[in-house]
Amino acid sequence: MNHSLHGQVALVTGGSRGIGAAIAQRLAAEGAAVAFTYASSPDRADAVVRAIEAAGGKAFAVMADQADAAAVTAMVQKVHAHFGRLDILVNSAGVFVTGAVGDAADTAALARQTAINVGGVVAAVRAAVPLLSDGGRIVSIGTVFADRVPFPGLGDYAASKAAVAAYSRAWARDVGARGITVNTVQPGAINTEMNPETSDMAPVVKQITALRRYGQPAEIAGAVAFLVGPDAAYITGATLNVDGGVNS
Repeated sequence: MNHSLHGQVALVTGGSRGIGAAIAQRLAAEGAAVAFTYASSPDRADAVVRAIEAAGGKAFAVMADQADAAAVTAMVQKVHAHFGRLDILVNSAGVFVTGAVGDAADTAALARQTAINVGGVVAAVRAAVPLLSDGGRIVSIGTVFADRVPFPGLGDYAASKAAVAAYSRAWARDVGARGITVNTVQPGAINTEMNPETSDMAPVVKQITALRRYGQPAEIAGAVAFLVGPDAAYITGATLNVDGGVNS
């Protein structure tokens, strides 16, 4: 790693597992002091902190319910107070709930999905922008399903992530004069606990990608590291698909 983020502070929501944990560890490896949130797994959060610190980095885990806008705002302020600055916000926390139109659906779970995937991102950005250094970075993790929905039942999830991409394009205009960039990374099928490459659906999912495989969390982390780094200073309002060619 080239430590291109040395001296900077990054906040990663949902950083105790999966893609979020990979992002937190990659940004720490690039030299950033990293804070990350978790919802219900302190043991997992502690493991990520230990891994970052064992590699010589700085890490700070904060519990926060991403569906609670007030809790998200307080969390952002706590991170800023802890490190004394904030340079990077990565919105990685999210949930995946399905429910086809016309079928019996868990409407409470779908509503919470929207609260987390949209409301939590909005709350984090609104709280972070006044605290971000000029020239800072905001990256939100979306989904390739925001562009293409290949299976039934994905409407609510896809719509929540499409909203994030739209917000990112608008926010890029709002904060561009300060040199802050705002972008979205849209993963395809990534090998996580939520969507393992060993699932019954995996063969079907692989067939809709050009590369015929699942991606790995580290590959999403690499895309995020690029967007928050110095080489991406003129990229804003963009959506980067990291999907193995689902939309090719």
